[in-house]
Amino acid sequence: MTERNLNLIRGTVDLLILTALSDGEQHGYAVSEWIQGATEGTLLVEEGTLYPALHRLEAKGWIEAEWGLSENNRKAKYYALTPSGRARLRHEEEAWDRYSAAVAKALARGPAT
Repeated sequence: MTERNLNLIRGTVDLLILTALSDGEQHGYAVSEWIQGATEGTLLVEEGTLYPALHRLEAKGWIEAEWGLSENNRKAKYYALTPSGRARLRHEEEAWDRYSAAVAKALARGPAT
Protein backbone atom coordinates (compact mmCIF):
# COMPACT_ATOMS: atom_id res chain seq x y z
CA MET A 1 0.00 0.00 0.00
CA THR A 2 1.37 3.39 -0.93
CA GLU A 3 1.41 6.50 1.25
CA ARG A 4 -1.51 7.93 -0.72
CA ASN A 5 -3.75 4.98 0.23
CA LEU A 6 -5.67 4.83 3.45
CA ASN A 7 -6.56 1.89 5.64
CA LEU A 8 -10.25 1.16 5.63
CA ILE A 9 -12.36 0.09 8.55
CA ARG A 10 -14.76 -2.80 8.06
CA GLY A 11 -17.94 -0.70 7.93
CA THR A 12 -16.44 1.56 5.29
CA VAL A 13 -15.43 -1.40 3.14
CA ASP A 14 -18.93 -2.83 3.42
CA LEU A 15 -20.49 0.50 2.43
CA LEU A 16 -18.16 0.83 -0.57
CA ILE A 17 -18.88 -2.72 -1.73
CA LEU A 18 -22.64 -2.24 -1.43
CA THR A 19 -22.34 1.01 -3.36
CA ALA A 20 -20.21 -0.63 -6.06
CA LEU A 21 -22.92 -3.27 -6.52
CA SER A 22 -25.82 -0.82 -6.51
CA ASP A 23 -25.86 -0.51 -10.32
CA GLY A 24 -25.70 -4.24 -10.97
CA GLU A 25 -23.74 -7.41 -10.48
CA GLN A 26 -19.95 -7.45 -10.65
CA HIS A 27 -17.16 -9.92 -9.96
CA GLY A 28 -14.81 -9.25 -7.07
CA TYR A 29 -11.98 -7.75 -9.09
CA ALA A 30 -14.42 -5.31 -10.73
CA VAL A 31 -15.66 -4.25 -7.29
CA SER A 32 -12.08 -3.53 -6.24
CA GLU A 33 -11.43 -1.61 -9.47
CA TRP A 34 -14.65 0.40 -9.01
CA ILE A 35 -13.60 1.46 -5.51
CA GLN A 36 -10.13 2.45 -6.68
CA GLY A 37 -11.56 4.39 -9.62
CA ALA A 38 -14.34 6.07 -7.64
CA THR A 39 -11.81 7.30 -5.09
CA GLU A 40 -9.32 8.34 -7.77
CA GLY A 41 -6.79 5.82 -6.49
CA THR A 42 -6.91 6.96 -2.88
CA LEU A 43 -8.50 3.77 -1.56
CA LEU A 44 -7.36 0.30 -2.53
CA VAL A 45 -9.19 -2.78 -1.33
CA GLU A 46 -6.86 -5.71 -1.65
CA GLU A 47 -7.88 -9.36 -1.94
CA GLY A 48 -7.22 -10.09 1.73
CA THR A 49 -9.82 -7.49 2.66
CA LEU A 50 -12.21 -7.72 -0.29
CA TYR A 51 -13.06 -11.41 -0.37
CA PRO A 52 -13.65 -11.85 3.38
CA ALA A 53 -15.91 -8.78 3.18
CA LEU A 54 -17.83 -10.21 0.21
CA HIS A 55 -18.30 -13.50 2.07
CA ARG A 56 -19.42 -11.65 5.21
CA LEU A 57 -21.99 -9.61 3.25
CA GLU A 58 -23.21 -12.76 1.54
CA ALA A 59 -23.61 -14.53 4.90
CA LYS A 60 -25.69 -11.59 6.13
CA GLY A 61 -27.95 -11.91 3.09
CA TRP A 62 -27.09 -8.45 1.73
CA ILE A 63 -25.52 -9.79 -1.45
CA GLU A 64 -25.85 -13.01 -3.41
CA ALA A 65 -23.34 -14.69 -5.67
CA GLU A 66 -23.37 -16.91 -8.72
CA TRP A 67 -20.69 -18.24 -11.01
CA GLY A 68 -20.35 -16.91 -14.54
CA LEU A 69 -17.77 -16.03 -17.16
CA SER A 70 -15.75 -12.82 -17.00
CA GLU A 71 -15.02 -10.56 -19.95
CA ASN A 72 -11.81 -12.60 -20.36
CA ASN A 73 -13.89 -15.79 -20.65
CA ARG A 74 -12.69 -16.98 -17.24
CA LYS A 75 -14.83 -18.45 -14.50
CA ALA A 76 -15.69 -15.72 -11.97
CA LYS A 77 -18.06 -15.31 -9.07
CA TYR A 78 -20.50 -12.45 -9.64
CA TYR A 79 -22.06 -10.58 -6.72
CA ALA A 80 -25.35 -8.68 -6.67
CA LEU A 81 -27.34 -6.79 -4.04
CA THR A 82 -30.37 -8.47 -2.55
CA PRO A 83 -33.46 -6.45 -1.56
CA SER A 84 -32.22 -6.46 2.05
CA GLY A 85 -28.82 -5.34 0.75
CA ARG A 86 -30.43 -2.34 -0.94
CA ALA A 87 -32.19 -1.47 2.30
CA ARG A 88 -28.93 -1.87 4.19
CA LEU A 89 -27.16 0.39 1.70
CA ARG A 90 -29.71 3.15 2.30
CA HIS A 91 -29.29 2.74 6.07
CA GLU A 92 -25.48 2.80 5.81
CA GLU A 93 -25.54 5.89 3.55
CA GLU A 94 -27.66 7.75 6.12
CA ALA A 95 -25.38 6.67 8.96
CA TRP A 96 -22.30 7.73 6.95
CA ASP A 97 -23.81 11.16 6.28
CA ARG A 98 -24.43 11.68 10.03
CA TYR A 99 -20.97 10.40 10.94
CA SER A 100 -19.07 12.45 8.37
CA ALA A 101 -21.06 15.60 9.24
CA ALA A 102 -20.22 15.14 12.93
CA VAL A 103 -16.51 14.67 12.20
CA ALA A 104 -16.51 17.73 9.90
CA LYS A 105 -18.11 19.82 12.69
CA ALA A 106 -15.49 18.69 15.18
CA LEU A 107 -12.62 19.43 12.79
CA ALA A 108 -14.07 22.85 11.87
CA ARG A 109 -14.31 23.76 15.54
CA GLY A 110 -10.59 23.35 15.98
CA PRO A 111 -8.56 22.23 18.98
CA ALA A 112 -9.82 22.44 22.52
CA THR A 113 -8.31 25.31 24.47
